[in-house]
Amino acid sequence: MPAAGAHGRGDTLADRTVVVGVAGGIAAYKTCELVRWLRQRGAHVIVVMTSAASEFVTPLTFQTLSGNPVVTTLWGDQAPRFELPERASAKRGGNVGHVDVSEVADALVIAPATADLIARLVHGGASDALTTVALACPAPLVVCPAMDLEMWRHPATRGNIAVLKSRGAIVVGPESGPLASGLEGPGRLAAIESIGAAVEQALAHRGTMRGTRVLVSAGRTEEAIDPVRVITNRSSGKMGMALAEAARDRGAEVVLVLGPADVEPPGGVRVTRVASTAEMQRALAAEAAAADVILMAAAVADYRPKAAARDKLKREPATRTLELTPNPDILAALGVARRPGQLLVGFALETADGVRRARAKLIEKRVDLMVLNAPREAIGLDTNRVTLVERQRVLRLPALPKRAVADAVLARVLELRAARGRADGAGAKPRRAARVSKGRP
Repeated sequence: MPAAGAHGRGDTLADRTVVVGVAGGIAAYKTCELVRWLRQRGAHVIVVMTSAASEFVTPLTFQTLSGNPVVTTLWGDQAPRFELPERASAKRGGNVGHVDVSEVADALVIAPATADLIARLVHGGASDALTTVALACPAPLVVCPAMDLEMWRHPATRGNIAVLKSRGAIVVGPESGPLASGLEGPGRLAAIESIGAAVEQALAHRGTMRGTRVLVSAGRTEEAIDPVRVITNRSSGKMGMALAEAARDRGAEVVLVLGPADVEPPGGVRVTRVASTAEMQRALAAEAAAADVILMAAAVADYRPKAAARDKLKREPATRTLELTPNPDILAALGVARRPGQLLVGFALETADGVRRARAKLIEKRVDLMVLNAPREAIGLDTNRVTLVERQRVLRLPALPKRAVADAVLARVLELRAARGRADGAGAKPRRAARVSKGRP
């Protein structure tokens, strides 16, 4: 059972299963204190170690501190007896230990995360127990780098960290100070309290949208000129994918209507693939009535050729004119058809007078929240700088990884839904049972 004592700030960690990954760095000894910190706050802890980590701290030490068997290999006991909460035990297949660990985790925190381990996480390596668990684990990932100064500064490491952040990982540290090599600078494992706070943050988000149906559109649309050529735009689809992934991680049931994109959709969501604007409109219309939240992040073509040629158009010396006709306004149609209680979020890409134009679109298309971005800060990048525009509120966010932007959008969606729920409750008629105060049965 978790260690006795106060659970600290709230009960975020109480009865949750936290998997702690330990890589082979000198800071591994500090992870002992992290395991103790988590246990004192009511968490169930399973430790997974690399073989190099066992050179610094023995598995027996972590087994004693965690109260659970330590996973050190892919080839050991395939049915270890973990001490877990009942709801986590029910999720276990019970046949393969490292897979079971991935399934029961509410959060995975890797501390220390060495430069080598970070590189293997980025490239999907699964050569040992820890990287296999990380690759199979859908729970939030907290990465705590610790390494020597120049290793941290190396462009390869910084690039790998950026990739992990873009995928939604929470990166904590490193901190600056004296290092084992004798150098001084960034590279120290973050303070235990900072790591613990990040785990609490990850768990606080998890489940906040459970029972919510979220419909996301992502990618671009393509309009045929002939069998070979299309009219399209430069959208990569990364923002919509981040929204789908973030909603999934919060426990929502996610449907993703996906046009052509430069990245693959996240796992754990239902995907409907489309190509043209007309196909996207039909797919969204079929799903919209059942959705509680609609996130319209796709970059939809405003125009299409009035008539697509049946055969490939041949090159000619003369100028060729292409006649275009407007596509249907999908967002406006969703606004008209929205059912009571449904929350609709649109995206506006503007090159000038952005806030005024975004607010005008919000009102015209009956949207609750408009996410404003600009081409130079959004298209094709892993980051985005957005402004959240509402009728009476404007919030400008700094440049952030797109997953962080997605989390900010969903946080505001939850606030708006909660406010709407309070307003509906305040306007409800008193129950008939209130007549008891007059002495009536």
